[in-house]
Amino acid sequence: MHNIRTREAGRRAVAGLAARAAVAAACALFLCGCNTDQKVAGLAAPPDDYRLRHPITMQESDHSIELFIGSNRGELTPTQRAQVLAFGLGWKREATGGIVIARPVGSGNEQASADAMREIGSILAASGMPPQSIVMRTYPAQSSVATVRISYPKITAQAGPCGIWPEDIGPSMTRDHTENRPYWNFGCATQRNLAAMVADPADLVQPRAETAAYTARRTTVMEKYRVGNDPSTTSSGGAQSAKLTDVGK
Repeated sequence: MHNIRTREAGRRAVAGLAARAAVAAACALFLCGCNTDQKVAGLAAPPDDYRLRHPITMQESDHSIELFIGSNRGELTPTQRAQVLAFGLGWKREATGGIVIARPVGSGNEQASADAMREIGSILAASGMPPQSIVMRTYPAQSSVATVRISYPKITAQAGPCGIWPEDIGPSMTRDHTENRPYWNFGCATQRNLAAMVADPADLVQPRAETAAYTARRTTVMEKYRVGNDPSTTSSGGAQSAKLTDVGK
């Protein structure tokens, strides 16, 4: 009888140890599951430098303007003529292809837009654009007063899109928060604004070549230096002459 009780006690002890081991293993698995955000094997962390996380890229996109033509006008306004002329001069500087002029079909100003196409073509030709670089097309109008669209492709700088929040930036147990790493969207708006403001996207890749010196000014300065005069530039009036009032004296 004593042996039977001893064996039962041993079995209970082994069962207790097994139960405790199972609970410990379950807790370990639970903690590992909660800690998956700390480090994921095989996935590289995003770069800390916002210029690498949101790079400015060069792409070819359309630069376009839209002209509203009245149904009873058939010609451009003085402001529209200036817009078309400036557009043609811009084509000579930055375009990577020809110009496409598209007029609406099925709108109330369809005939007036067709009449204005000839004036637009003549202004572009006067700006120095060869006629073979101009393509005229039509498109179905979606409203009673549609616009004449003029476009050409050019190289542009772009960054983004911004406003992507893959993770919560509030307090958490993730590695980015505990290590004080920058959040994903940090710096995106700055990169996007810089890409939109740059006059020539090529300036972001390489500097421009130096231009020739101003010969007239250089000759004047060298002559003053040769005869022993002060070569510095002097203003015609003093600082007081530029003031509008004497308030604050």
